[in-house]
Amino acid sequence: MSSLTSKVALVTGGSRGIGAAIVQKLAAEGASIAFTYVNSAEKANAIVKELEKAGTKALAIQADSSLQKDVAAAVAQTAQHFGRLDILVNNAAVFVIGPIEDADKNTAQYDRQIDINIRSIATAIREAAKYISDNGRIITISSAVANYVGTAHLTDYAATKAAASSYSRGYAHDLGKRGITVNAVQPGPVDTDMNPDSGAFADAMRSKTALGRYGKAEEIAALVGFLAGPDAAYITGASITIDGGLSA
Repeated sequence: MSSLTSKVALVTGGSRGIGAAIVQKLAAEGASIAFTYVNSAEKANAIVKELEKAGTKALAIQADSSLQKDVAAAVAQTAQHFGRLDILVNNAAVFVIGPIEDADKNTAQYDRQIDINIRSIATAIREAAKYISDNGRIITISSAVANYVGTAHLTDYAATKAAASSYSRGYAHDLGKRGITVNAVQPGPVDTDMNPDSGAFADAMRSKTALGRYGKAEEIAALVGFLAGPDAAYITGASITIDGGLSA
C-alpha cells in the first residue's frame, strides 16, 4: 500500500515546475489530488487526464493566488469535492528580482509578490485549518534565500521567502495540538521555467553550489513526499534546505 492511500492533497501552483512534480509524487504515493493553476486550463486538464488514467482522483482549480478569495475558495472546493483534506502544499510563488534603484518602478510587481509569496500562504493555512484532518500535513515551498541570499537584486524575494518559512514555524505551534505538522522546504536553484539552468544567472548559481549543478523538480518533490507521509510525523516547525550545498 502506498504511504498516502486514502489521503487528499491540495497543491497550489501545481500545473508546472516544482508544483507539477509534487502533484505527480503525491499521486504516485496514493493521494487524491487537487491543484490550482492560473492561466493554462488546457495544460491543467491534461494533467488531470493523465492522473485519472493512472487511477488517481484529480481536480484542477483555476485560482489566482494573488487574490485571497481565490485561495480560500480553492481550499473549500477541495474539501467539498473529496469530502476531506489531509495535505496542503503551498507552492504558488512569483520570482521578482531587480536592483534597488528600480524598486520604485516595480511597485505593482512588488505588491503581487507579497500577495502570492506571503499572504496566500497565511490564507491557505488558516482556511485549511477549518477542514484538515488531525495528523494532517502542511508544507510550504520556501527558498534557500530565506537564510542565505548570497548576491544582489534578490532582497524583496528573499524577504518573502523568509516570511514563508517563519509562518511554518509559527503555525507548527498553533496546529501541533491536533498532530498537524507544518514545515517549509527551502530549495536552492532548481531547473524550472521560472529559473532554468540555461538562464542568465545559471552559471553563477551553479558555481556557488557544492554539487556544481541545478536541482531537479523531482528531487524537491521527493522531500515533500516524505514530509507528507507517516514517517515524518515528528518533524514540524522545520525549514529544510535542499540546495546542493549552495548555503553550506
